Amino acid sequence: MNEPTQPIIKLGVPKGSLEAATINLFERAGWKIRQHSRNYFPDINDPEIAASLCRAQEIGGYVAAGVLDAGITGLDWLCERGHDCQVERVADIVYSKSSNRSCRWVLAVAGDSSYQKSRDLQGKRIATELEDLTRRYFAGQGVDVDVFYSWGATEAKVVEGLADGIVEVTETGSTIRAHGLRVIAEVMVSFPVLIANKKAWQDMRKRTKIEQLNLLLQGALRAENLVALKMNAPTAQLDAILQMLPSLNSPTVAPLRDAQWLSVETVVQSAAVRDLIPLLRNAGAQGIIEYALNKVV
Repeated sequence: MNEPTQPIIKLGVPKGSLEAATINLFERAGWKIRQHSRNYFPDINDPEIAASLCRAQEIGGYVAAGVLDAGITGLDWLCERGHDCQVERVADIVYSKSSNRSCRWVLAVAGDSSYQKSRDLQGKRIATELEDLTRRYFAGQGVDVDVFYSWGATEAKVVEGLADGIVEVTETGSTIRAHGLRVIAEVMVSFPVLIANKKAWQDMRKRTKIEQLNLLLQGALRAENLVALKMNAPTAQLDAILQMLPSLNSPTVAPLRDAQWLSVETVVQSAAVRDLIPLLRNAGAQGIIEYALNKVV
């Protein structure tokens, strides 16, 4: 009887705002994470990985200490907690809770205030969850401010008169504008990063597993905005059709039983398909099939 496979790595999966997006990304990469209520140790369909759900703010510390071999956390919290130099930054994995874009920590003030630049806030009160980086930002600007921790509802602090400005994270700026605030500076750009414990990174079994994770997660992200197109093209119109088709390398062209037709397959941006298919159809292509991609490696 075969003994059960022992996990090669202990992996930290971010809990909270990135949780759903991260689990979805892992599923597209080939790993299904199944959560249990009131349990921080979800099942994952890979016996070589033991997963733990942790706050993104904590994952950097756990990886640095060797409690976890690897994890996904935000660059912002990695730097805020001072763990950026204590771990191996394997790769940037740019996605967010609602898109494949990075987010920004911005300095915002009341929309009707006179503040235009960070230096205008000399001696003022700034509310944020990102205390250390905010202090470093203002120190770099040569501006002395009183930075205090916000336990939530940060945008409301200015409206309530509790702060003169805030440093808050945003993807689109819509929530900040909805509170009548105005962005006057960008403090930092942040996105998820895959990190590894330095000792684990030197262990070839662990490193190989972490590199496998990175390869397939990046492949799933890359495929997010791509689709495959397959069609039959008249041999006489092949050159005209190929000129319309963008591709990662070049379209695949294969002969069919009928020498007057060829099979053409390519990968394109999904946003281009609605304009591309009518053009291909008018050029003589038939049997055009569009299908989604899980990964592009």
